[in-house]
Amino acid sequence: MPRWLPRAMVLALALVAVFQLGSWAFHQLIGLLINILIAFFLALAIEPAVSRLAAYGMRRGLATFLVFLGLLIVSAGFITLLGSMLAGQIIKMIEDFPDYLDSVINWVNGHFHTDLRRVDIQEGLLHSDWLRKYVQNSATGVLDVSTQVLGGLFQLLTIGLFSFYFAADGPRLRRALCSVLPPARQAEVLRAWEIAVDKTGGYIYSRGLMALVSGVAHYILLQALGIPYAPVLAVWVGLVSQFIPTIGTYLAGALPMLIAFTVNPWYALWVLIFVVVYQQFENYMLQPKLTAKTVDIHPAVAFGSVIAGTALLGAVGALISIPAVATLQAFLGAYVKRYAVTDDPRVQGHRTTRGSGGPGLVTRARGLWERRPGAAEPTATDSAGTSDPASTANSAAPADSGSADSRPTDPEATGSDPTDAEPKDSGEGSSGSS
Repeated sequence: MPRWLPRAMVLALALVAVFQLGSWAFHQLIGLLINILIAFFLALAIEPAVSRLAAYGMRRGLATFLVFLGLLIVSAGFITLLGSMLAGQIIKMIEDFPDYLDSVINWVNGHFHTDLRRVDIQEGLLHSDWLRKYVQNSATGVLDVSTQVLGGLFQLLTIGLFSFYFAADGPRLRRALCSVLPPARQAEVLRAWEIAVDKTGGYIYSRGLMALVSGVAHYILLQALGIPYAPVLAVWVGLVSQFIPTIGTYLAGALPMLIAFTVNPWYALWVLIFVVVYQQFENYMLQPKLTAKTVDIHPAVAFGSVIAGTALLGAVGALISIPAVATLQAFLGAYVKRYAVTDDPRVQGHRTTRGSGGPGLVTRARGLWERRPGAAEPTATDSAGTSDPASTANSAAPADSGSADSRPTDPEATGSDPTDAEPKDSGEGSSGSS
């Protein structure tokens, strides 16, 4: 056995063990890494506000704290208003449920000639096995819901702390990162950081504008229909539809439809139609223009990045995919050499026919037909078409006369060579003189 074989086997086993250990650690820490990624993009989003406050002489830590405090107050106020609205509407629905049930029973009895009573239906529901199993499952699921709520709060705290540190110690973080790189790489890292801040801020700005437009449009509809809590519902639709990816649109439209159903079932249908129509308007007209101006990314690229981000990281990937792709596109654009495009009609999608500028298709087909085997030679009149009678008479007059004027005077037309005539003339002249 070679002496190097045991050492190679030990090295291979060590590499496999290190790979397995790294894979296990990555899967264990993937939740923390995702939280850090969200915190980093959140810090990039609030970086302009923190830098503006720091420019007035305020410490970055205090400026970051004030920005987070403002966001916390706005979020807490919105959640409080939304929670009170939902609680009031749920209580109203529970109080009005017997009236809804009576109306449904009366409709069924009138159309199907039955004799249903509300008391019988209530007793059947209370003594049903389905309700008993549902209550048991709900009781056992309370612990799971509590665990998920606590886990969500811990994730929010983790994201908040990391984003606070990233925003407050941004200059120190950039200095520590650039200290291990050569000067040329330092400039590239700082430029990439600046591009990321601009693109993330532009993405948040465009989403805020679309949320404002959506909120105003839905507020006008809800106010016209007389739906209660129209301002809060409009804010709900605007924020949830823009800042919750994938399911945000459906989740935002479900709550106004539910509240409208308590007023009039037809109002819920109108709200559904308006939500669908406005969503199409936003996707095909409003969002491409705002995204092109603020993030500078093509709508198709934005759509593909959202799908890819959702496949990789779920809802978090869908949320951060657009600013990440916009940053990458802007950073790599500086290293791509571009050339001037030729002024070719095919660039604009205009197709050119083969042999452009020559005879048309009909003319070429006629020429092939005339040159077919056994076809008669075309006359001048056939080739020229219908001619003028006067010009025909003028052209026929020289042919009828036998005078010398009708003969061609061009030597090439007579078939004689001019060089043959010159010696003969010179000979005659010499004989005459002699």
